[in-house]
This record gives sequence, C-alpha cells and structure tokens, in this order.
Amino acid sequence: MSQRVSDEAETKAMGEITSGASSRRHGDSLPKIHKVGSPPKQTLLQEIKHSVVETFFPDKPLHQFKDQTAFRIFILGLQSLFPIFEWGKDYNLKKFRGDFISGLTIASLCIPQDIAYAKLANLEPQYALYTSFVAPLVYAFMGSSRDIAIGPVAVVSLLLGTTLTDEISDFKSHDYLRLAFTATFFAGVTQMALGVLRLGFLIDFLSHAAIVGFMAGAAITIALQQLKGLFGIKDFTKKTDIVSVMRSVFKSAHHGWNWETLVIGLAFLAFLLVTKYIAKKNKKLFWVAAISPMISVIVSTFFVFITRADKKGVAIVRHVKQGVNPSSASEIFFSGKYLGPGIRIGVIAGMVALTEAVAIGRTFAAMKDYALDGNKEMMAMGAMNIVGSLTSCYVATGSFSRSAVNYMAGCKTAVSNIVMSMVLLLTLLLITPLFKYTPNAVLASIIIAAVLGLVNIEAIILLWKIDKFDFVACIGALFGVVFKSVEIGLLIAVAISFAKILLQVTRPRTAVLGKLPGTTVYRNVQQYPKATQINGMLIVRVDSAIYFSNSNYIKERILRWLTDEEAQRVTSGLSRIDYLTVEMSPVIDIDTSGIHAFEELYKSLQKRKVQLILANPGPIVIEKFCASKLTDLIGEDKIFLTVADAVSTFGPKGEGEV
Repeated sequence: MSQRVSDEAETKAMGEITSGASSRRHGDSLPKIHKVGSPPKQTLLQEIKHSVVETFFPDKPLHQFKDQTAFRIFILGLQSLFPIFEWGKDYNLKKFRGDFISGLTIASLCIPQDIAYAKLANLEPQYALYTSFVAPLVYAFMGSSRDIAIGPVAVVSLLLGTTLTDEISDFKSHDYLRLAFTATFFAGVTQMALGVLRLGFLIDFLSHAAIVGFMAGAAITIALQQLKGLFGIKDFTKKTDIVSVMRSVFKSAHHGWNWETLVIGLAFLAFLLVTKYIAKKNKKLFWVAAISPMISVIVSTFFVFITRADKKGVAIVRHVKQGVNPSSASEIFFSGKYLGPGIRIGVIAGMVALTEAVAIGRTFAAMKDYALDGNKEMMAMGAMNIVGSLTSCYVATGSFSRSAVNYMAGCKTAVSNIVMSMVLLLTLLLITPLFKYTPNAVLASIIIAAVLGLVNIEAIILLWKIDKFDFVACIGALFGVVFKSVEIGLLIAVAISFAKILLQVTRPRTAVLGKLPGTTVYRNVQQYPKATQINGMLIVRVDSAIYFSNSNYIKERILRWLTDEEAQRVTSGLSRIDYLTVEMSPVIDIDTSGIHAFEELYKSLQKRKVQLILANPGPIVIEKFCASKLTDLIGEDKIFLTVADAVSTFGPKGEGEV
C-alpha cells in the first residue's frame, strides 16, 4: 500500500514524499519524488489585475515614474510623449552630418515617388508633396524609430484610390478630395486609439505570411496599373484585377498605344532597374539607386520640354500647385452620407499603414539593436495622420524603400525626416512649376521599379519549405489582390490568419512519449525513434492550453491513442496498458470545459480499468484542478512532478520497456 508523508511546508511549496511500494520495488537507491506544488492563492481582484497588466502593460510603462518628484515626472512624461526631448539631449554635429546627408538623399527619392503615388490615390500631385512635408515633421517629434522614413507609400495609395472610387467614381470632384481627408482623419484616430488603449497586439493577428502575400499582390497590381502611363493609354479600366487590366491593355493595342510614350517609359524603366541592380551588388553605391528617380524626372522633363513631345501625344503632369499646405479642417465629413464610408476606409487604411510601419520599424531596430516602442509608434502615426488630415494630406506611413535608403545613407536619428521635410518645403515653394513637363511614363516607370522589391520570391519559397499553411495564406492573399481587389486580398489575408489560429487552438498536437536510452528523459517517439515506451503504461503529451474549443478533441485524441496502442501491443504479445500518463508541461491554462473533459476522460479510463496519471501540471492548471476537486477524483498520489517520477512509482522495472 502506497503511503505519502506530508507536513505543513508541503501545502505552501514544493515538498517531498516517498513511496513505500516504490521503495520495495526498486530498492533504497530510488531518488526522492517531489510533489507538485500549488501557487499561493490569489483573490479575484489580484487575478483580474494580473491579467490586465499582462495584456495591456507588459512593458511596465509607468515603472520609470516610480519614486520620482513631480517635476521629474513631468519631464519623463514629456519625453515619453515626445522622444525627441530624450535623445535630443545628446544630439551633436556629427550626428547631424549623417542625418543631413540621409535627409537630402531620401528627399531626392521621395519627390518623384510622391508625384507618382498621388496618381495611385487619384489625387493631384501636390497632395502627396504636402504629406511628405507635414507627416515627417510630426513623426520626428513623436516617433521612436531612428531609421524609418515617413511619407505616402504605394500600397496605401492604391488602397485609398480603389476604396474611395468605389464610393465616389468621379475622382476629380471636390467630394472625392474631402472623403480622402476624412479617411485620413479616421485612419489617424484608429492608430492613436490603438496606442492610447495599448491594443497594439491586434496588428499581430495579421501573420507574416499573409503580409508577404498581400504586399506581393499589391505590388503586382500597382505595376499593372502603371501600364496605362507606360503605354500612353487614354481609355483604361478603373478596375484593378489582372484580367480587367490586361483586357484593357490588349484592346487598345492597335490604336491606343503611343510609341513615343512607350520608348520613354521603357528606356527610363531600364535605367532605374540597372541602377537598382548596381546598388544591390555594391551596398556602397546605394546612392546611385536613390538619386536615379530624380535624374529620370529631370532628364525626361528637359527632353519633353525641348522636343515638345507632349504635342505628339506624350501625357505630362501639366500642373503641380505651388505653395504650402492649405488648411483642410473644414473639408472633413463629420456628418452626412460620406461619414460612414470615411470611417470604414480610414480604419482599413490606418491598420494597413500601421502594420507596414511597425514591420519596417522593427526590422531596422533589430539591425541597429535598439528598442522600438510599438505603442509610441501608434501614437506618432495617429498624430501625424490627424494633423495631416487638417493640412491637406492623405494617409502617410513608413516607406520601406525610403527607410532602406535612409539606413544605408547613415542616418542617426529622426532628424533625417526633418531635413527631408525642409527640402519638400523648398520644393513646394520654389520648384513645383518645373514638373509641368514631366511625362507620366517616367512616373509609371518609377513606381514599377519601386514596387518590384515588394515581391519577395525568396520569402515565398521559404514559406513553402517551412510551413505549408503559411504558404497557403501567402498565396491566398496574393491571388485575392491580383485577381479581385486590394480589399478582398486583405480580407483573405486576415481570414486565413484567423483560420490558422483557430485550427491550432481547436486541433492542438498530441504526442506519445518514450524514454531515451540511458536517461530519465521522455520525448516524442516519432521525433526520437530510439525512445522506448514503458510496458503497461502509455505516456501522452498535450501541446496546448486546454479550452472549450479543443477540450473534447483532446479527450477523444487521448482515448484514440490508447485504443491504437493497446491494439498494437496486444498484436506484439505485450501486456495491456494499465496506466495512462498525461504529460502536461505545455498546458499553460485550462478552463471549465477542460476540467469536465478530464473528468470524462477519467471515467472512460475507469471503465477500461486504466488508471489516469498526471505529470507536471503548471501553477494555473493545478490551482484549477484543486478548486474543482479534480485532484480528489484522480487522487493526489497520481499527480507527479515529472514523467520519470510517475514511471518510477507505477511502472515496471527496467526490463519492462517496450
């Protein structure tokens, strides 16, 4: 008869017990068997407080304010809201030199890109330039990334262009412009709300695989849209799917293509791709690719001006409004029929922009080994888009191409964004009239060259090698964007990401464990074929928390393991299974449904004359087992700290391994 000795210390922490039956079986050399300890009992208020803190404040944002004076708290609060006041204290001329060069470099890249991206959003070119003037200034004061370059980006511009035209087909109307400002305002509100309420974890629900596919699909769609400018087609479809676009291109092949436009576009596209190739092969020559768009604009504009190619059918920009941003506060729809669409479009654009910015920021922060505060990023993004919506800007975010150039140019802080902003200010005041003769074909070639980098073939191949489900998510998002629309592709990306989560939660992995020879370590017999199972005992590991969504599946899967193993062992002439041990190390939590599932499992095993044994339940799990009296049902002497302890107590001698 097994007897356990306990004292008062055992009820508080990890105690020790010995088994008389086990001692008789194995001799005096048997090590002491440790009892599973229960954590200190917490009140309901303590449990709620712990859950809230871990969900919303895992980074302890108020820790720095502890035991500080009122003035110091004010300074720390100011630095927390405006990080520039923190790193600005150590700013010097050496850092400014790097930021100045970086700012000039990304400005030379962003000006031609902005003019091109505005066309994706169906807006006049100056609105993109306005955005690259205001948004980087706000971000420089509030953002926590040193490397990210702010401005309009291709994906968000296309997303706005397609969603806005769904509501107002006439993109030259004033209501279309007002709806763009409205969407920008609510994009900023969405981003700031996520930061204030510390809900940044929501953007993590869009998996990396889905983002790769969505970005690749968006890049292909954007490139296809540029065929209008590249071929000089006047009558072009407003749809974005590949079938409609290619049908529109080939329909106009006999009469709608302009050969002068095509020559200009292809020539400068080849030039841009060659400079990108040079920069990729030699990282020190990154500036070649950075300034090539501006060189393309200058050379093509001069060429069109002296030849007057615009009179031969070459489409040109014609007009970019000169001057700084006018106020647009009164243009935002706060009521009426366009308020709802403005909110919906803003939320979608804001989430996509935020996801892209955080991904870019984390990438470069990891490369330079500094911390990126996700909530500060959301606050900064939200603030700059709210301010932007009031000053004739549309949705801005971090640009990967510009951020990469900013990084390689040697930026030190966010001052590079300020420098870029000042260059944009001078451009708006002095240079915009010079863009009048810039051919649309060159802008199309700039966009195509820029978005090709978003099609990450290597990442897609890696997804196939690592996780087939991730690959399906990637391809689903890609095809959704390319064959239907940006919104459908985004919806597919989100749906597949959630489907993966649900599948992993509802169908967790389970494994049969065996003992590694010469050790007391038990591992998956499929991963370690030399691991031997214990005669008369089946050891199963559950690799997930146990909730209402998977508890019934886990119970049935364990019973199925038992049935299959019993049949296999009987066929092999081995003894029947008397003990089922469930290894619970990976089970981080369990709910009421999980408790009921274990009660039903216990009853099913009793009918089969099989004893249930538990090994290493975690603190939350054992606490809930005790509260539900499940420990009394199973028996405290059937709950062990390790599988080895369970085997040494109830398993046969060494010769009993299967």
